[in-house]
Amino acid sequence: MSYVNNIRMFVRVFELGSMSAAARDQRTSPAVASARISELEKHLGVRLFSRTTRSLQPTENGRIFYDGAKKVLEAIDEAEAAVMDVTQNPRGTIFVAAPLGIGRRFIAPHVPAFKDLYPQIDVRLRLSDRLIDVTAEGLDVAFHLGVLEDSTLKVRLIADCPRILCAAPAYIARRGMPADGAALVAERHDCLNLRFPGAKEFQWTLQTPEGPRRFEISGPFESDDGDVLTGWALEGHGVVLKPVFEIADHLRAGRLVPVATATPPLPTQLSLLSQQRSAKDSRVRVFTDFMVARIREEMRRATS
Repeated sequence: MSYVNNIRMFVRVFELGSMSAAARDQRTSPAVASARISELEKHLGVRLFSRTTRSLQPTENGRIFYDGAKKVLEAIDEAEAAVMDVTQNPRGTIFVAAPLGIGRRFIAPHVPAFKDLYPQIDVRLRLSDRLIDVTAEGLDVAFHLGVLEDSTLKVRLIADCPRILCAAPAYIARRGMPADGAALVAERHDCLNLRFPGAKEFQWTLQTPEGPRRFEISGPFESDDGDVLTGWALEGHGVVLKPVFEIADHLRAGRLVPVATATPPLPTQLSLLSQQRSAKDSRVRVFTDFMVARIREEMRRATS
């Protein structure tokens, strides 16, 4: 397996563009990563990367070898998955990413129960509200909250998710009740925006009688953590745009109330993304079936 591990390390170095990043991804040290690449280069008799103190770039031989290496790893993964299907004993590690709120509410609480059912599968869960590149980050599956554009990934829709604009009663008492998106802008309401590296706009797309329209909102606070925005809204610091399932309890209790109801937000979707090869893996299949069933049930409870 050492040769296969060397190939796997090469693929991750190639995709991530960094020896240290690939080492973290493979849960080892940069020294071990470098040694594996050197061993592979010695075996092949070619240089796979050009190294300087500031950069690491694949050579032409490295680019050629990458395509074949990916196919080798995919064939090995599929063969292992086929054997696990036959034995009905899936094992190994599954790498999962999810938005913070989804991961905390719907995934992390169920991982121990999944582990009890499948003790030979380890789960590596990464939570972030930033945009995730499933392929580049070596993930098996990623939960995605948002309407997807065209994707080469396998997509499984989990649920349609209505959204709402809301604020705390204290904020409305202080600033007034905005009737619609135009009022949010004209009256300069404090809007709590979800913003992360790569986000380009401070805009909310709302439904109007003329169709969807973007409103350029503003406010003193922003965060890349949706739960932080909810906390600020509860404290009366502004208007927040949230999926209903995330704040249903606060709405029922009156801690948050709907605002700008004449122009509600467009609904969004919760989907499960996986690489085509990962979708065939028994580890991925049992994990996704398990989590999707529980997420749908908890969303039903949250919004009923």
